[in-house]
Amino acid sequence: MNLISDITAIRFPLPTPGSVTPPDLYFDACEQTERLRTEEAENLEAASDGLDTDPLLLALEDARARKAAADAEIRLLLAYGREFHGTRPYRLESLAQASGLTISGIRTAYGTSEIEQVEHAVHRHPNRPTKEAHGQ
Repeated sequence: MNLISDITAIRFPLPTPGSVTPPDLYFDACEQTERLRTEEAENLEAASDGLDTDPLLLALEDARARKAAADAEIRLLLAYGREFHGTRPYRLESLAQASGLTISGIRTAYGTSEIEQVEHAVHRHPNRPTKEAHGQ
């Protein structure tokens, strides 16, 4: 058992036969996965040695950070879809289905901070004034 090899195999699973399109790129996809595993194993080993920390705990912390970043990105995309998308914002039902949230969850998923971040990113104001748009 090699802890770091096991962790990288979990993080970067090999593609299953038939899952790669076009099929003649299957072996290239496997080689790319093996390169990612090797690179991640080197990084994880260096980090765990340098910090004198268990590699599994580092991998979990990294996964948690990626999850938090994905959640933040979802909030920004929801703010964009509701507050910056022309005169007709995306429908709550569509956003709920795509994001995995409920309709009421969409309404509370983002606030003034996210609206301001989107405003800065897209260089334009929301369709409605922020206070009216979200009541926060």
